[in-house]
Amino acid sequence: DWIAVGNLKIGLSFLVDPLSAIMLLIVTVIGFLIHVYSIGYMHHDHGFGKFFAYLNLFIFFMLLLVLGSNYLVMFIGWEGVGLCSYLLIGFWYKNSSYANAAKKAFVMNRIGDLGFLLAVFLILGTFGSLEFSTVFPAAKNFAVGDITVVSITILLFIAATGKSAQIPLFTWLPDAMAGPTPVSALIHAATMVTAGIYLIARSNVLFILSPFTLQLISVIAICTALLAAAIALTQNDIKKVLAYSTVSQLGYMFLGLGVGAFTGAFFHVLTHAFFKALLFLGAGSVIHGMSEEQDMRKMGGLKKAMPITYLTMLMGTIAIAGIPPFSGFFSKDEILAGAFAASPVLWGLGFIGALMTAFYMFRMLFMTFSGTFRGTEEQKHHLHESPKSMTVPLIVLAILSVIGGVINLPAVLGGNHWLEDFLTPVFSEGKAIMPATHHLEHSTEYLLMGISVVGVLIMVALAFHKYVKRQQLQEEGEGTRGFLRNLSYHKFYVDELYDSIIVRPINWLSAFFGNVVDQRGIDGVVNGAGKATFDTGKVLRLLQNGNVGFYLLMMVIGVIAIFIYGLLSL
Repeated sequence: DWIAVGNLKIGLSFLVDPLSAIMLLIVTVIGFLIHVYSIGYMHHDHGFGKFFAYLNLFIFFMLLLVLGSNYLVMFIGWEGVGLCSYLLIGFWYKNSSYANAAKKAFVMNRIGDLGFLLAVFLILGTFGSLEFSTVFPAAKNFAVGDITVVSITILLFIAATGKSAQIPLFTWLPDAMAGPTPVSALIHAATMVTAGIYLIARSNVLFILSPFTLQLISVIAICTALLAAAIALTQNDIKKVLAYSTVSQLGYMFLGLGVGAFTGAFFHVLTHAFFKALLFLGAGSVIHGMSEEQDMRKMGGLKKAMPITYLTMLMGTIAIAGIPPFSGFFSKDEILAGAFAASPVLWGLGFIGALMTAFYMFRMLFMTFSGTFRGTEEQKHHLHESPKSMTVPLIVLAILSVIGGVINLPAVLGGNHWLEDFLTPVFSEGKAIMPATHHLEHSTEYLLMGISVVGVLIMVALAFHKYVKRQQLQEEGEGTRGFLRNLSYHKFYVDELYDSIIVRPINWLSAFFGNVVDQRGIDGVVNGAGKATFDTGKVLRLLQNGNVGFYLLMMVIGVIAIFIYGLLSL
């Protein structure tokens, strides 16, 4: 036992089951490819050694998080991942904006971490243990909707919204682009953002006992998916487009969790790790070849100079858009099918998000690689394909993005359900509690798939028409952009809203307590008492002037005063 206090025993122990095995596969495989890629990308950086130290520490804490057999070990890994994200996002800390982005990520994640910590205390107080093997069987003795279980799940969901960037704690993730591109790929694909999904999937028994929390997750998830997709439509920074894409895709994963499609959600975690790591590393290859330029309006025509980067990013874009037979199609449609079974409204909103995803991703691809080069002559002169240490990981990830869907093909397509069967031991207890969900008819599944594919292809055609045929690349000016486009371009002013209702009031309160309460109040009392003592001492010091006659006079006056007091007291 690691901690033994009375009846409380907490072990520093690890659990390897199908769920943690899948996460091990994602973290180590994607992490290894990102390490290889980083050798070329960070080759000329002065902090080369420090970068890899931070990167490996990140991987260590992520593995600790997914392997822990209890909530305390998971929490240690959870906090370690948060620390390493701060170190890596602010790796180029001499740039103040990068340092501020790191602080923003750290502070916003502390809000979620508080939820996790409170949940740990509540779980310990309720079940007397933090071990999964003790908590989950004991939880089945609680009634569905029990207030204690609901409270625990809401706190765990708050923790997940912080790490996995859901409303309202999502604004740190796009700013995390300040770090080196391999860091962006690691955070967005394989490590930090999947931690919240893993937490809820691991705690599936508790969440199934709380239908209210699952409904809350579904609502927040679909809102996050749509909001982030709408923002990505108008961004011009290639990494910002991918960042908001990540927030949106995380919304789909949470939607899967909210409607009880735990396998579908985790299937999307797996496929998303492949194509999002590919897209981020591909974007890094573009930035590397473009002499650190990230504005897509200054790119164009790169497919001739960077053919490997172009072809691999094309595969990643097709995958995330959900075009068959690429992996993203199968995982996304499994989530949407689960959403349709729960509520056709959720499916409709998810379908709209999928349409936007296809449009903004192909917009990014066409603006970057099609047309003519729009950069400077110096950039054109230095334009080149990345070294093999960077392109080989791209090729491997592209292959995985193409074939990754075969591990859980749907039954309607004659699938084998390998992933679902593999994860059955983890989710079986929860399924025993959850009432049987309505299974879709094959004809309905075919119809939903057909609508999805046709809609996505229409969006691809629209993006091609606008950004290749007509080459409408320059954004309109501030005054002519249009209300909705302006909202999207300025990210719906969420950061400004948070600044107005949270940051500024806190700064004002801090200044008030610092200047008024602390300096004038507390310091005033302390310093005032000291000054009063000092001034009293100065007055009394006048009596000690060294004149013996004066001392005798004071003695006589004192004796007379005592004598008079005695007479008056009679």
